[in-house]
Amino acid sequence: MDDKKLLKKLRKGDTAAYKYLFSTYYTWLCNYVLKLCNDPSLAEDIVQETMINFWEKRDTILITTSLKSYLFRSCHNQFLQHIRKQKIKFDFLDNIRWEVIASAQKEDTSERDRDLEKLNNLIDKLPPRCKEVFIKNKIQKKKYKEIAVDLGISIKTVENQMSKALHFLKENANSFFI
Repeated sequence: MDDKKLLKKLRKGDTAAYKYLFSTYYTWLCNYVLKLCNDPSLAEDIVQETMINFWEKRDTILITTSLKSYLFRSCHNQFLQHIRKQKIKFDFLDNIRWEVIASAQKEDTSERDRDLEKLNNLIDKLPPRCKEVFIKNKIQKKKYKEIAVDLGISIKTVENQMSKALHFLKENANSFFI
């Protein structure tokens, strides 16, 4: 089925055309996003989100290239959006750091020491590679590129490990800092 016919059917809400589109491109798109993020479940989430957005906006989408190119570009943009959201998670960690610094100014040093110990315990619970990357970035203040060179891994792997570390800390910080 050519792109024009498929788009026409999609705009009319033809679910069979959508299933065809999904089955034709899903695996390719997942493989493409997997190369960007090196995380299979994240790749699937991004592709699924892209396909859902495509379906929801099908009657207003203007495609000037091929449908395939449009879908790959959409997945790429969805991935970039995910990266921007990760920046917000980095800000969360900075908030924790400022809370610990503020607690350092408290007169009660035992409370400050407990908070620091809690944060260190959380960091210690990270998987070894994840912990190593996190410490190099947040404590030793190394940039992702420097960490990648030091550890002989790709920058994408560093990004992935930092994402996992920050997600873990965010999920578990509430139980420690209440």
